Amino acid sequence: MNKRVALVLGSGGARGYAHIGVIEEIEKRGYDIACIAGCSMGAVVGGIYAAGKLEAYRNWIESLDYLDVLRLVDVSFRLGAIRGEKVFGQIRKIVGEINIEDLRIPYTAVATDLTNQQEIWFQEGCLHQAMRASAAIPSLFTPVMQGNRMLVDGGLLNPLPIVPVVSSHCDLIIAVNLNSTNQKHYTLPVIQRPPAFRSRFDNLVRSLGSHLPFRRKQAEQLLMLEQEALLAQAADINPWLDSAEPEAQQPAAAPEKAGAPKSATGSFIIDNVGPASLLDLINQSFEVMQTSLAQYKIAGYPPDILINVPKRVCRFFEFYKAPELIALGREIASDTLDRYESEQH
Repeated sequence: MNKRVALVLGSGGARGYAHIGVIEEIEKRGYDIACIAGCSMGAVVGGIYAAGKLEAYRNWIESLDYLDVLRLVDVSFRLGAIRGEKVFGQIRKIVGEINIEDLRIPYTAVATDLTNQQEIWFQEGCLHQAMRASAAIPSLFTPVMQGNRMLVDGGLLNPLPIVPVVSSHCDLIIAVNLNSTNQKHYTLPVIQRPPAFRSRFDNLVRSLGSHLPFRRKQAEQLLMLEQEALLAQAADINPWLDSAEPEAQQPAAAPEKAGAPKSATGSFIIDNVGPASLLDLINQSFEVMQTSLAQYKIAGYPPDILINVPKRVCRFFEFYKAPELIALGREIASDTLDRYESEQH
């Protein structure tokens, strides 16, 4: 009989695509995913999986190039840089209208209620609203209003929601932590992309951050003009040209220098790696908080298997890297499950 798994999928922005590779590896080895809990992107991927639509979702995100991702950016400065209607509208088309209680396995999405300052578990009701609320990353996606409650990303309070599955009576609890800091030997696979076009996308993200302090109407109009100009410039570019130079690997850590500052753990702090914009600053601060909270959750309720995805493999908002991140998730899950299974024999 196959072992029944309670799967916990953590938050971490674009790194959440790695959850898809993890799920594929778990199923490939014959484990039975019997229930699932997720936060932010973990709630999105977990909800889509529970609805039986993960393959369709994967086909969509792997088909997106830079230009497609740019078209999905619906600029807003009403408590978030992006409304998210285009992205979640497409997810709604893929999944359809379904309630959580009608999913094929038990499912929990975790969000944060800012009004009452508490953690919220979605275990019934509209799946789409649960995923949207759980993934309302502060500063990036606008919050979800539900009655008098303002709901945002569950990662503010619980980036790795292990507690909802503790009582599931499954054989194993497998948790996927997207905020690991000690897995430096893993790097993203490299696929060919035109660097010049990538820089244009990055410029738009920097613009989102740099205009956050401006008056909403003025900033929104300016960014919409910038987005239209970028789309017009990119219209004749094929993002998958074979002649394009491969995207550069992330630079290796700088050699240790005499007198270089160290962190509390003794590791050297690298110069010139600060945030490039206010949006980047907020997201980096959010990630630091999530990393610390995830460690507390793991210590309080240690899962049977912990799959650690390094936070440095990509930036929080690099949602155009789905193919690489899915492959990386599969690789890390394979290595982790190999170690676990070898210890069982």
